Amino acid sequence: MSRARQPPLVTGISPNEGTPWTKVTIRGENLGTGPNDLIGLSICGHNCLLTAEWMSASKIVCRVGPAKDDKGEIIVTTRSGGKGTSTVSFKVLRHEKIGILDQSAVWVDEMNYYDMRTDRNKGISPLSLRPANPLGIDIDKGKVPLKDLESMFPGMSGDFTSENFSATWYLIENHSATSFEHLRVASGNLKKQASKKNEGSLAYVKGGLSTFFEAQDALAAIHQKLESDGTEKVEGSMTRRLENILNRASNTADTLFQEVLGRKDKADSTRNALNVLQRFKFLFNLPLNIERNIQKGDYDVVINDYEKAKSLFGNTEVPVFKKVYAEVETRIGALRNLLLDKLLETPSTLHDQKRYIRYLSDLHAPGDPAWQCIVAQHKWILQLMQNCKEDFIKEQRVGGGGLELDGELRSSALSRISHTASLKRGSSFQSPRDDSWQYKSPQQVRFVEKLSDVVISQLPNFWKLWISYVNGSLFSETGEKSGQVEKLKKNARQRQNDFKGMIEEVTRRLVQLVRGALLPTTLPQEQRRLYGGWDTKTIHPGAWLTQVIHTIRLTHDALSALEIPNDMLQVIQDLLLDLRMQCLLTTLQQTAEDVKRLPEKEDWIVDNEGITSLPALFEQCMVQMLQSLKEPMECKPGEANVFQQELAQDEACKLCVGIMKAFINCLEQLSTKTDGDIDTSHLSVEMGSPDVFGSIHEDFSPSPEQRLLIILSNCQYLERHTFLNLAEHLEKHGFTTADKITRVSREAVCELDERLFESYIEKKSDPIVGSLEPGIYAGYFDWKDCLPPTGVRSYLKEALVSIISVHAEVFTVSKELVPRVLSRIIESVSEEMSRLMQCVSSFSKNGALQARLEICALKDAVATYLTSESLASFKQALEALPQLQSGADKKLLEELLNKFKSSMQFQLTCFQPSSVQPVKR
Repeated sequence: MSRARQPPLVTGISPNEGTPWTKVTIRGENLGTGPNDLIGLSICGHNCLLTAEWMSASKIVCRVGPAKDDKGEIIVTTRSGGKGTSTVSFKVLRHEKIGILDQSAVWVDEMNYYDMRTDRNKGISPLSLRPANPLGIDIDKGKVPLKDLESMFPGMSGDFTSENFSATWYLIENHSATSFEHLRVASGNLKKQASKKNEGSLAYVKGGLSTFFEAQDALAAIHQKLESDGTEKVEGSMTRRLENILNRASNTADTLFQEVLGRKDKADSTRNALNVLQRFKFLFNLPLNIERNIQKGDYDVVINDYEKAKSLFGNTEVPVFKKVYAEVETRIGALRNLLLDKLLETPSTLHDQKRYIRYLSDLHAPGDPAWQCIVAQHKWILQLMQNCKEDFIKEQRVGGGGLELDGELRSSALSRISHTASLKRGSSFQSPRDDSWQYKSPQQVRFVEKLSDVVISQLPNFWKLWISYVNGSLFSETGEKSGQVEKLKKNARQRQNDFKGMIEEVTRRLVQLVRGALLPTTLPQEQRRLYGGWDTKTIHPGAWLTQVIHTIRLTHDALSALEIPNDMLQVIQDLLLDLRMQCLLTTLQQTAEDVKRLPEKEDWIVDNEGITSLPALFEQCMVQMLQSLKEPMECKPGEANVFQQELAQDEACKLCVGIMKAFINCLEQLSTKTDGDIDTSHLSVEMGSPDVFGSIHEDFSPSPEQRLLIILSNCQYLERHTFLNLAEHLEKHGFTTADKITRVSREAVCELDERLFESYIEKKSDPIVGSLEPGIYAGYFDWKDCLPPTGVRSYLKEALVSIISVHAEVFTVSKELVPRVLSRIIESVSEEMSRLMQCVSSFSKNGALQARLEICALKDAVATYLTSESLASFKQALEALPQLQSGADKKLLEELLNKFKSSMQFQLTCFQPSSVQPVKR
């Protein structure tokens, strides 16, 4: 039969590429007159007639089979037109092999799988199915020996199904010569495979959507056909048999794959669990890591991990995450308690305190750890101060007072305190027999140093901690914490009064403890029991109080440097004022005691000015006392002037006057002592002129009269020099009552001088005056009946010799005393001569001449030392005598006077003006 139609011609196919079993629509010309006319259809060489569905002469629908060629023509063969041609082509895409357990929308032919591990073809378990080439590119085996790979990667494997799979090994073994571009393609393939696995069932549904629709259409058509035939519900019908077959197939499949699917589900569950553990290993390992880092002290790491976990899992609803996070919170709670305990531990450094407070702030610790630390530090400082006092009290009871300074004290924060130079003031603060006093220190002084060291070492850090607390630098300054920091800073500002009370309590306790040790009488009775308990019998020298003042000043300066307000430190200023007043009064009292012991040092050695070393020793003692008071009396910034305090003025004036009077009393005692009362010393004479008499030589024991003269000389020196010098020193060192002290002192020494002078004059003049009357009337001399005068009688010469001996005695001690003493003695002698002359009832001519001769001789001999009183006495004596009548008597008188002066020239030389110059008082 001849063909009446043209051969088929395919002009289009949609889609033009796809994997096997993809449904395509073929369009063209002369594609047949009906389904029976279509006898052949091939795509890329694969017969697709079984799935072909003829729609019209220009359209055919079919599924692409597993073609041998990747790309080929579409050939349609009809009865009426024969084998046709194609102007288009179709590309077959190779899809991944579908495992026996993988979902698929189309039927998968059974096949033998290739097992890489054995290099043999055999049927294997579906769970062992893996793609032979996971990268999707050609394998290019290298020439690296397997032994070399094993040595390069010990314990690893190039098998990607192995637990010890090494990607580097696999690439070296299978792709050592592959180009970078192909490796980039392989990377893209891996990403696609991963994305397909992630798509899961949704991707499966999308890929087989057309198949589902076709199955739905087929089932609907079958259902409609059966309903029309009426055989749907007939027992034994085709549908019933088909249902039974499908049920048996399903049961058989369940039986066959139940164990496999169970293992697969378990493996998937395990894999998912491992994936979760791996993905969230930070959280699962966090409790153990927290414990380890806490043990190592890496608190920063713990806090950072906790912040990260809190941001990620703080609000999680996953039960397992909740459970693990709860364990993390438990560990963090324990860490908060640990850090708080460390924060409240004492002693601790400021750096550690700040660190722990910042940690607790970052961990959102409840309460206010910084304030808790401040309260704990405050209590600890107070306890340290109390322990310091109790330790020294116990040491005092066990070992007594002045103990040697230990090295630990001297190496403390107060090691800068050194002994002032005034500590080494010789006998001022010690008995002459105690030479080891400077190596001993009273318990109270050592206690003040140790107590101040405690305050200086602890209070600055305490204050700095508060400042950091107020300005917020204690806490973390991250943006997350800014709200919390502002809240804590607000709390700090509200607690300023509480902290001020703490500082005041510390300074007040310092002052109370120092007062209890050194000024117990300034404390109320109750506080004296709390802060006292020291040995109050010992009186501490002013030098130790000076050292205490120096220590307290250092403490005050150290606290002022911290910019602590002055009102908080006022109690320390008050303490310093009381200590300075106590130092002043104690030093003056001690000086008075030292002055009372000065007579023991009197050696009775006089110098050219007629004074001993005693006035110089007294002045030196006073100057040293004033020098020792220079530092404590000096007004540091903020300190009050002690001498402007009315009580201090009065007491200091009284004590200074007492010191002066004590020394004057010492002089009086020395003047009244007998040889048995004093240590016998030797009087050394240092004169500018030689000892003209030779009766007084260098080695002799001073007589009471000589002691009187020496003391008189010292009194004059005190009045004219020492007291004036001391007045300048007192005024220079701030004593506002220096004039009063000097005035009272000079009055007292003048009073003593007068008493001693009268005593000496009495001792010296009485024998001379008493010898005059017996001498005049010796041998029954009678003024009325006497021979003509031949010269001055012996009694007058003896009186002059006695006066000369007094002159020598006084001159030996002090030239300045000679006029004063001799003038007074001559006054007594002239007065006695006047009395004796006035008592004579009548004179003969010779008696009158004799009397006038002796009175004139005496007057001329001592003319240098005549005073108005003695001149008046001599005048009265001469007036009591009858006047000379003749010139012969006058001539005889003049001759006898010249004879007397000539014979007594040597003896009377000491009365000449050239010998000594009168000194007026």
